[in-house]
Parts: sequence; structure tokens; C-alpha cells
Amino acid sequence: MSDDILFEKRGHAGFVTLNRPKALNALSFDMVRALARQLTAWESDPQIAHIVVTGAGDKAFCAGGDIRSIYDARQAGETEGLSAFFRDEYLLNAQIKAYPKPFIALINGIVMGGGVGVSVHGTHRIGTEKTMFAMPETGIGFFPDVGGTYFLPRMPKKSGVYCALSAGRLKQGDALATGVLTHAVSADSLTDLETSLETATDIGAALAPFLVTPERGSVAAHLEEIEKAFSAESVEEVLNRLDASSTEFTQKAAAAIRGKSPTSVLIAFEQMKRGGDLSFNECMKLEYRIVSRILQGTEFYEGIRAVLVDKDQNPKWTPSQFGQVDSADLASYFEEPEGGDLPLA
Repeated sequence: MSDDILFEKRGHAGFVTLNRPKALNALSFDMVRALARQLTAWESDPQIAHIVVTGAGDKAFCAGGDIRSIYDARQAGETEGLSAFFRDEYLLNAQIKAYPKPFIALINGIVMGGGVGVSVHGTHRIGTEKTMFAMPETGIGFFPDVGGTYFLPRMPKKSGVYCALSAGRLKQGDALATGVLTHAVSADSLTDLETSLETATDIGAALAPFLVTPERGSVAAHLEEIEKAFSAESVEEVLNRLDASSTEFTQKAAAAIRGKSPTSVLIAFEQMKRGGDLSFNECMKLEYRIVSRILQGTEFYEGIRAVLVDKDQNPKWTPSQFGQVDSADLASYFEEPEGGDLPLA
């Protein structure tokens, strides 16, 4: 087994450590498959009462998936099987969502993309004051996946739609207020909390002594404005409503959206509209349709180039304007891929 992910029985808890601190614990294909296998084994293990997932180091729980390896494979002409990582990652997300035992994520630091997928679908999401949540995918020509289709539209006051389109960041207080976190604790208490969870028979009682009340965040303070703008029926109208507001928060949100891939923003907006009426597994199937199409295009690779490879932070989006995105092309992202849908009931 790779040292990139560690598994340990402690008391009657199964502990998982995402162990790539230099890479901000980004998920590799091997880590995804190893976690799925271990969860399957622990599901039938009577000695394991609950799962606890942590990230090594104090900078990140998990900053996402290892998308640089996907870019490198594409550049090398190794296009076969590019969707396999996402297929297995999405199946893992569904496995966590349906897991029959309590699934506890201890989030200390950055949690983005793939890291959200291995935390937010669990029963307990416990974050410290170092928590920084974001779904930044529209900024790399991608879309808010790993179950974002399901949980983002269900966040209060359209706050999830705001996160999906603008890549808005939520710190501890905002993450708790919007339901990304279920509990807030201090980073200084994590070691003692882990020890308590090793033998806990009542997770709520084990958590109680460690809970804190975080400061109110900027997103929570602007929920009414967010709901007003992001309940619009089109991205154009969202931007019009943001522009009509004079607050610094809404102006920054509008500027952020305009800096993302127009195709990605429009995909994400349609995704949010559909996701609120779908079951979790239906959402994951939809995401697999979208990613299968995205991997055939150029936007995602251009986004990775600009952010992670050349690091010029200046992606050249094609098309570069929202009005230039063809409606038929946009619709194609939601069609069943040639290889079939994700194998979920």
C-alpha cells in the first residue's frame, strides 16, 4: 500500500490519513482506489464502529484531486482511460454518501474539490478555524463535481450556487452556517478529539466538550444579497443583479464570475438548476456525463496550464465571452457519453 494514504484501527475507529502534505494531500488515483477498498473492508468489520478521516500537516485536509497527472497524460497523448480517475472518484463519493457507519471528517486547513468529495458526504464534518472551503473548478475550465451537483443547490439562500459560479471561499463560520460543516472545533483540540473518537460510543457526546462558536463570516452576512442575485434564471441576469448592487461583496462576486471560464460557469449554472431535483446517485451520473465531455475539450487543460503548469494565472478561454457559448454545445455536456453512464443504481 502507498504511504500516500494510511489506514489504522484505533480502538473501535477506523482512521484514514491523507498523507501527501507537500501536495496539500491531493488525491491520486491510487489513493481513491485504496480508500474505496478499505471502506468496503471496514463496512463488514464488527470491530469498526465509525470512520475518521484526517489530512497530514496543518495546511490542508485535502486540496483536491491530482489533476496535474491528468494534464501530463493528455500532453503525452495518453488519452485512453482519462475518465477512469473520475469514474472511480465519483463511485467513492457515492460509497461515502451511502456508508452505513458514521463517517467523520476532521477538516483542518484547505478543503477543495476532491477533498470536499471525501468529507462533505459523510455524517460529521468537523472543521477548525483553519478551515477554508472552496469549489474553484470554474477557474480551471472545469465544474464543481464530486457531488457538488447534489450538495451545492441544497445549501441555504443560494449560497452553494454562489460558491459554484464564483469559487467563493468559506471559512469556518461560513462553512458551519451553510452546512458544509456540521461542527466547529479549535485546531488545538484535534489531538484530544481524535483520542476521544477512538473509544466513543456516542459521537455527539464525544464532540460536545470540544465545540466552539465561530465568528460570523462574510458570506453569512450577505446571504440575502446572495439569494436575490443567484436565484436568477440565467447567468446574465445573475451578473445584472450583482452589478445593480453597490456592496463590495457583490462587486467582487461579479468580477470573480467574469474571470472564470464562460463555458464552465454556464455548465455549473445548469448543473445547479438540475441538481436540486435529483437523487445523489442521479447527480453523480450527471457529473460523469459532464466530465466525459470536458475531457474531450480544451478548456480544462488550458486552465491547468495557467494555474498549475506555467502558473501565469492567465488562461485563454475559448470562447471568451458568455454570449459566445453555443447552446447546442452546452447541451452536449449533459448527454450520455459513448461509454455509458456511471454504474450506479
